[in-house]
Amino acid sequence: MKSFILTLFTLLTCLSYGQNNTFISKPPVFENCKNQEDSTQLNCFNQEVFNFIFKNFQTPKEIDSNYKGEIVVVFEVTEKGVFKTIFIEAKHKSLKEETQRIFDLFPQIEPATYNGNPTFRQYSMSIYLPLNEANKPSEVEAFSVDNNSNQSKTNQIEQLSALEKKAKAEFDSVQKAVTKYQNKEYNSQINIPFSHENYFRFDRSMNLVGTNSHTASKPFMYEDVKNYYDFEAENEALKQDRQTWAGQKLWNEHLVQLQGKEYWFTVDPVFDLQLGKDTDADFDYTYNNTRGVYIQGGLGNKFSFSATVYENQGRFAEYVNQYAESLKAFGPDPAIIPGRGIAKRFKDDAYDYPVAEGYLSYSPAKFINVQFGHGKQFIGDGYRSLLQSDVASPYPFLKLNTKFWKIKYTNTWTWLKDVRPEAVVDDAFRTKYIANHYLSWNVSKKLNIGLFESVIWENTNDRGFDVNYLNPVIFFRAIEFETGQGAGNAILGASGKYKFNDNVNVYGQFILDEFSLNDVKAGEKSWKNKFGFQLGAKYYNAFKVKNLMLQAEYNQVRPYTYSHNTIVLNYAHNNQPMAHLWGANFRELVLIGRYQKQRWFGEVKVITGVRGFDYNNETDNFSYGGDIYRDYNDRPFDTGVKIGQGIKTTSINASAQLGYLVNPASNLKAFVNVNYRNFNPEAETLNVYNNSTVWFNFGLRTDLFNWYFDY
Repeated sequence: MKSFILTLFTLLTCLSYGQNNTFISKPPVFENCKNQEDSTQLNCFNQEVFNFIFKNFQTPKEIDSNYKGEIVVVFEVTEKGVFKTIFIEAKHKSLKEETQRIFDLFPQIEPATYNGNPTFRQYSMSIYLPLNEANKPSEVEAFSVDNNSNQSKTNQIEQLSALEKKAKAEFDSVQKAVTKYQNKEYNSQINIPFSHENYFRFDRSMNLVGTNSHTASKPFMYEDVKNYYDFEAENEALKQDRQTWAGQKLWNEHLVQLQGKEYWFTVDPVFDLQLGKDTDADFDYTYNNTRGVYIQGGLGNKFSFSATVYENQGRFAEYVNQYAESLKAFGPDPAIIPGRGIAKRFKDDAYDYPVAEGYLSYSPAKFINVQFGHGKQFIGDGYRSLLQSDVASPYPFLKLNTKFWKIKYTNTWTWLKDVRPEAVVDDAFRTKYIANHYLSWNVSKKLNIGLFESVIWENTNDRGFDVNYLNPVIFFRAIEFETGQGAGNAILGASGKYKFNDNVNVYGQFILDEFSLNDVKAGEKSWKNKFGFQLGAKYYNAFKVKNLMLQAEYNQVRPYTYSHNTIVLNYAHNNQPMAHLWGANFRELVLIGRYQKQRWFGEVKVITGVRGFDYNNETDNFSYGGDIYRDYNDRPFDTGVKIGQGIKTTSINASAQLGYLVNPASNLKAFVNVNYRNFNPEAETLNVYNNSTVWFNFGLRTDLFNWYFDY
């Protein structure tokens, strides 16, 4: 039994038709109106529309039976006699949906005619609720939307072509196509912003025994992870009950989220607002003030895009500031903020450093994805990577991911800069290129192995970006022989992972820059044996505590690895390594514990190691192999080369963090963090000095990338 009352019903034609007998215009005709006189057909049409609505309308469950309100509808009967809504306005969404449902049920009728030719008609109506049989009117009057009797204007409208009629309705069609946002990014080719805290959420799910996942090449796309982790369900479980628009946007949703049939996009503000205190600094406090915007979107099912723009000012712990200034590029700017970019001076003792990242992502087929943009890449299962890391500033890249069977093959081509004064040409930073191949193979349910190949080259002989290296399957070493032995710097590597069970796996990497079997057999620790390795393990749900992960990792790289005897062919960018943060000539132990419960999370991290630095003074200006920008021919000796040579330095970096996930959609987090650093060289120089400090920090951050402060 329908419980709604009609208090006023007005049916209006949107197109007026002239009174001049030269032009004959007739309304659409229902089956029941065919035998009516021409003068009564319009009223019959109106009555049939009302009767159909009255008969089929069902009051939504959430609407009170005594609710009083208005539904405004603009609809069209097309030149084929099909009913199509153009605009529906009501206070409650459920009333809009019910009205749309009714109009979708209308039968096809005879269209309106003009001079005997089929044409479309647009109408407007208002339905006032509640409505019942007792108040149903016997007749319904129709009025023209445009009561202007100007015949020439009427004739002009009536004589629109079919294409013109379609064009005039285009905006309304686009508006109508907007639908409720349905978290489209979770099934898209958008990259999941890579931060270790963020990836911890689904790390175990992707490493279950029996999965055919490939976890080394990062960042992941959402469509890579959706088979193992249900982002929508997990975020739905974290949702807070917020009734207001502001509450929903702050705690649960993207600031802007729009979706149509063939497109979607989201817009979120970006914040990295930090305030802290460094006990070793002369200034009063540290801070970071980042504001920005993060845009994601998709067109169709195969094309996605993302862009992030940051405006930043900051002053960090004193050891971070000094490291940033040691990276200074050619020119007047005083520093390079590690992992971010070139910074100019801001208010005497702080920095201003704008950053922009973005990319286009296209999957022409299920097994292949192509990305072009400006950002970072990472290869590895650990906290560090000896193959390709994200510790340097963002750079332009072209990336090709191919996945089939038990194989994932990643090709990355990057454009890098050497910004040192001695490397610039005509006061312009020098460009070099890196091409990387990484093949990941799931040998069994438990074992994965990977092969890595990289080559660095520059614009020698004006060859620019050498198209030979665009070949995605060729061995780079063969191209080196064709272009000249000194034309490039090749690096080889391997990785592996073994899953003991769903909760325990071990992983590792091996990097080989140069190797001499004869020198290894000689046992004299030759400088030529430039290699490094990583061994690590992860323990998920540690000690049967859900969402507790413990990780231990050991990294070691011999002196002179990643360096070269030419000025720019080192494995680095913007004065920062492209692999491990410490460059070379080090050994390191990393211990990490992470825990998450609902929106709360915590992390404890301890990193200790031994490094070797150069003296860089008048009596000893040799390269001891830690600075990968130095020419390895400047070494003090050929044998007896060992880790820690030069200024041997032991260091401890320890940190503890407690945080709360404010908004799962935008990954906005509130946190408090404390860092302890003890840096103890055997000898002090201008660039290497004893330091012991505690750095307290708290803030609000959109977690889209990794900050590394463990130098």
